[in-house]
Amino acid sequence: MNMETNIRVAGKEMIYSKRELVKRAIAHQESERVPYFITFTQENEPVICKYFQTEDIHCAIGNYVYPVSCPWWDWASVPEAYQKLDSPTFIPHTKGVGSYPSFEDKLKWVRDHTDSYILVMIYGSHFEKANFLRGIEGFLSDLAGNKKYAKNLLDFIIHKNMVMIENILSYDQIDGILLGSDWGSQLNLLMSPACWRELIKPGEQMEYNLIKSAGKDIWIHSCGNIERIIPDLVEMGIDVLNPVQPEAMNIAELKRNFGSKITFWGGISTQQTLPYGTPKQVKEETLSIRTKMSKGGGYIIAPAQDIQTDVPIENVMALLEAAKI
Repeated sequence: MNMETNIRVAGKEMIYSKRELVKRAIAHQESERVPYFITFTQENEPVICKYFQTEDIHCAIGNYVYPVSCPWWDWASVPEAYQKLDSPTFIPHTKGVGSYPSFEDKLKWVRDHTDSYILVMIYGSHFEKANFLRGIEGFLSDLAGNKKYAKNLLDFIIHKNMVMIENILSYDQIDGILLGSDWGSQLNLLMSPACWRELIKPGEQMEYNLIKSAGKDIWIHSCGNIERIIPDLVEMGIDVLNPVQPEAMNIAELKRNFGSKITFWGGISTQQTLPYGTPKQVKEETLSIRTKMSKGGGYIIAPAQDIQTDVPIENVMALLEAAKI
């Protein structure tokens, strides 16, 4: 399906697909049209689909990025004792989830029916897999008090991840892969930068290197204030950082300090403006953030998190209206 967009670049009219405009943003090439990628929580997406009378919200709202879930893996079972604070002496069994034929069919459908950038949504990398297994309190205790166990568990998870990522990278249709774990609270990292660099960074780097070796873009999700490790993420080669929470980090400073090195996806408040503001305030904030963050390329319009059910539909429509200007 041809949905190319006419825009002016350097005074000349050019024709770009949605995928090409996303690639331009990632390459820090400024365009008249700034791409957007707006997502909803699992609870809210059916509500929004009903409002738009559609089963495909990404096509309905015109997202420039089309997210696709992939086969992955999970813990087969977690013994109750495993989430006690004392570090366990074994790692539980795992199981595969999802279907490669279904994944392949979905990729083909998206490529045949849209001109969007295709992003494989994995989210949980090894820190998140570990704290889902142990409980966040348990695994943070492991990082501080039993580094040998923490490293063994993280290494095990990375080994599993690498096999799955290699499988996913065999599909040429994809443009990028989204990984991530929530490394931050709204105030700071959940662990020291030194701990992150010693125990988390090496495994992440292995995943990033594999993705880069296939010529795909690396998208990273981490909630909270992770500013202290953004220079590391730049050095490690990431392309896109999400969700860029304005309540956790000063996004104008992020753009100033890292905007030529990373593309930011997010930044519009889901804690204040979207749920509690007026449609006029939503539109004004969206246009203001877009202007600040898209200068010189490097920005994809989006809220700072998936839109929840507390956001009025009028505010969703105001966000879309502004994103499409």
